[in-house]
Amino acid sequence: MAIEAFFVPTVSLMGEGCLASLAERVKMLEGKKPLLVADGGMTELGYTQRIVKMLEDADIPCAVYDGTVPNPTDHNVDEGTALYHSEGCDMLISLGGGSAHDCCKGIGILATNGGSIQDYEGLDQLSLPLPPYIAINTTAGTASEMTRFTIITNSSNHVKMALVDWRLTPDVAINDPALMVDMPPSLTAATGMDALTHAIEAYVSTAATPITDACALQAIRLIGQYLRKAVARGEDMEARDKMAYAEYLAGMAFNNASLGYVHAMSHQLGGFYNLPHGVCNALLLPHVCRVNLMACSERFADIADALGEVTEGLSERDAAYLAIDAIEALSQDVGIPRTLSELGVKDEDIPTMVGNAQKDVCALTNPRKFTDEEVAAIYRSAL
Repeated sequence: MAIEAFFVPTVSLMGEGCLASLAERVKMLEGKKPLLVADGGMTELGYTQRIVKMLEDADIPCAVYDGTVPNPTDHNVDEGTALYHSEGCDMLISLGGGSAHDCCKGIGILATNGGSIQDYEGLDQLSLPLPPYIAINTTAGTASEMTRFTIITNSSNHVKMALVDWRLTPDVAINDPALMVDMPPSLTAATGMDALTHAIEAYVSTAATPITDACALQAIRLIGQYLRKAVARGEDMEARDKMAYAEYLAGMAFNNASLGYVHAMSHQLGGFYNLPHGVCNALLLPHVCRVNLMACSERFADIADALGEVTEGLSERDAAYLAIDAIEALSQDVGIPRTLSELGVKDEDIPTMVGNAQKDVCALTNPRKFTDEEVAAIYRSAL
């Protein structure tokens, strides 16, 4: 019988107002001077300064690296690591969405393990743990605040490197929905569809377990019920709170069951064109599902149920196809672009992206193996 592992942060704080315990958690981890990793958007919104003041009020000095870019690069990691050492930091705090968390994890890798970030691509390549690490999440999508995954763009070849290691899991994850209210509708939509992709790919993964199944299906139910509301009315705290739970549950699912070809292919779009990860996932998701459906139609029928489709009296196959219809309807309702060509994706780049997608670690747990021709056809069907 196979031995299964389940990875989550040591502590996860949920609910409106939970950010207030940040300084207390820093002291519990015996941090004396954290490096706060964020991006320019967090600084412009005043969130970076808010965190710094919370720490200073508790007599905790803090250094700040806010140079993180969307789809963070190896250069970001190098810059942040240099600042970590020059400022004499002894712990990490990330603030933002997936980009900030991923960059912070990369900095943590080099802070303790040394070398270059390229040395750690793949599964369980670290030999030493990260410094103490708290991740403060401001979006309801990537779940990077609680996973063992980090994605860093290699600037030399524009390939997104997937680094997966249990040591990358933050010690404390903070999901305060009050920090998510200012997300614009387009970002709410993209991150919400990212969370849906995580849940669906985890549910049909070859590494799925009864625990990940429960997390994935509940995430799908919550996203089906609340994503439209969060996009339509950002100040709806119930919708924000439920979406925070949904993205966390989806993270619990894929952090342990892994993902599939949607992510393997989406990583190439992000690396080549610097496109928003959630939008790429949303565009590719129904196309990959169609090709996967023959391998696990009963699971897609479950997904249709979770998304609120009426499947009673239908054959398993017909119910499964309703899941794809529901995914497309949700994507259109929240304003996701309909084609990759709208985002500037070019047919001439597809052969290179196919080769890179086939090497991506996320492809390993897809419910069926795709040929190069099938991957290329999926990219073209989404153009």
